[in-house]
Amino acid sequence: MTMKATVHVFLKPGVLDVQGKAVESALYGLGWSGAANVRVGRVIEFDIDAADRATADAEVRAMCDKLLANPVIEGYRVDVA
Repeated sequence: MTMKATVHVFLKPGVLDVQGKAVESALYGLGWSGAANVRVGRVIEFDIDAADRATADAEVRAMCDKLLANPVIEGYRVDVA
């Protein structure tokens, strides 16, 4: 069965987010001074073939641990539909 996997990768709390600071500064410069603590991440979407949702979820998490995320500085959230 083919399912859609979505992985949200983000820096762990306490890790300096240089891109987030740059975006926050640009927003402030454009007049949006209410934006604070901006963090930038990435979204990875792909189709995966698996027998069931639990198997797909486990496979996607293994992919994250081995390739899609750096577990030292990044966390991730997996959605399989």
